[in-house]
Amino acid sequence: DKLMKGRTVFVIAHRLSTIRNSDVIMVLDQGRIIERGSHEELLKMKGIYYQLYTGGFELE
Repeated sequence: DKLMKGRTVFVIAHRLSTIRNSDVIMVLDQGRIIERGSHEELLKMKGIYYQLYTGGFELE
């Protein structure tokens, strides 16, 4: 976190714990941003990020 403070950093992660403290998280699907917000905001939305974070995501 200290390394990223005061900088714009793009992180591509599969482990959501890696990005949990980010100011803004963008969830992509097929190259499009489908959700955007902080960790707390995305959890409140109960969308794809929430499903991924809580383990409720099922592959189609």
